[in-house]
Amino acid sequence: MSLTELKNRIKHIAYLEQEPMRRHTTFKVGGPCTLMALPSSVEECKACLLAAAEAGIRPIILGKGSNLLVADEGLPYFVIKPSKGMDTIQIDGNTIAAGAAVSLRLLAQSALDAGLTGLEFAHGIPGTLGGALVMNAGAYGGEMGDVVQSTQALTIMGKEITFTSEEHKFTYRHSIFADEAYLITGATLVLQPGDKAQIQTRMTELVEKRKTSQPLDYPSAGSTFKRPRDGFAAALIEQCGLKGTRIGGAQVSEKHSGFVINAGDATCADVLALMRLVQETVQRETGVALEPEVKILK
Repeated sequence: MSLTELKNRIKHIAYLEQEPMRRHTTFKVGGPCTLMALPSSVEECKACLLAAAEAGIRPIILGKGSNLLVADEGLPYFVIKPSKGMDTIQIDGNTIAAGAAVSLRLLAQSALDAGLTGLEFAHGIPGTLGGALVMNAGAYGGEMGDVVQSTQALTIMGKEITFTSEEHKFTYRHSIFADEAYLITGATLVLQPGDKAQIQTRMTELVEKRKTSQPLDYPSAGSTFKRPRDGFAAALIEQCGLKGTRIGGAQVSEKHSGFVINAGDATCADVLALMRLVQETVQRETGVALEPEVKILK
């Protein structure tokens, strides 16, 4: 079955053709994908997955694209991006049930409004709940694995499945969803009652920390490299004199060396070349092999 036939099978679902991926990544880099479906419900997600399976096509599941670098040539693929309708939030006591497409910022704000603590760290992370679960997103001492009770997902054949506790296999910036093909539809989080004023103060503190230490004025995918076993990527990169290094439109941030930023019309090729330069230099001068935290699609 061709992508044209696949499109006909999902014509009741919102979709885009030859959609520039730069519109769907925080790096603002990437050529067009052949077909992008925008399901607004679990049933529509199932329909997309089943159509893809029948076509013999392995789809790419997309959140906000805050950890992605996409090839300049684009993706000759079928992309599924859970959208409006899958961004619901329901709060019952200290439990939050939320859809995969909800932003972490809104999720953290909703927790604050309900007087629940535990998601302050997530307020400034530019991603969706689904994407955050895939990579066990975290910051400032907190991560998704600390607060997630269960996750609802679909297999590539559209079968509903629920993961609980250890089944998530959460580790540093990693989960079972990073290794196996699932489409996350939502999750249940358990937080703790807290003082709203204290929660707000903590969130404000973390926002200010981000503003003063991270290059938020430029497109990026956050931390470009994972934290090595000993030390920090940013410190190693700066130690090697790479701060501010630029290739084309890609630059090692002068504000935070752990970020490769799109300093102006960067291409995927620019970013990859700069990442390779950083890795090779750090390896040669310190003996440390930096592993990309950003996911590369090409």
